[in-house]
Amino acid sequence: DPDDLLRLYQACAEGADMSVGSRYVKGGQVKDWSWDRVLISYFASLYVRIVLWLGVRDTTAGFVCYRRKVLETIDLDDVRFIGYAFQIEMKYRTKLHGFSIREVPITFVDRVKGRSKMSMNIFQEAFWGVLKMRSIVRA
Repeated sequence: DPDDLLRLYQACAEGADMSVGSRYVKGGQVKDWSWDRVLISYFASLYVRIVLWLGVRDTTAGFVCYRRKVLETIDLDDVRFIGYAFQIEMKYRTKLHGFSIREVPITFVDRVKGRSKMSMNIFQEAFWGVLKMRSIVRA
């Protein structure tokens, strides 16, 4: 939805250092997902929030906007993860550097072509990677 993109940009234009298009804040929604997929995604984000004390409700969201200073501050060569864990790590590093993160509601519509890239390796990296992030990721 083009309006989602405008809201994402506007959040940074109004002062947020990073904005996250979120399915799980008031006004956000997911279309065309089964209940089990919604629950898995929601509880995965809850797990991340608990382990990392990350105040973001949609931790695996990839629809994000960064202010330039965030990307210049984070040493991108130190980013260790890929897949969902990459999305989590970038939010975590943003938080550790003291930058502000604002979530904006989006409507997430499932893909109509192609397949998910989710694999057991990506799932394991995300699950175990979150635990590793607490000890290895430093601002």
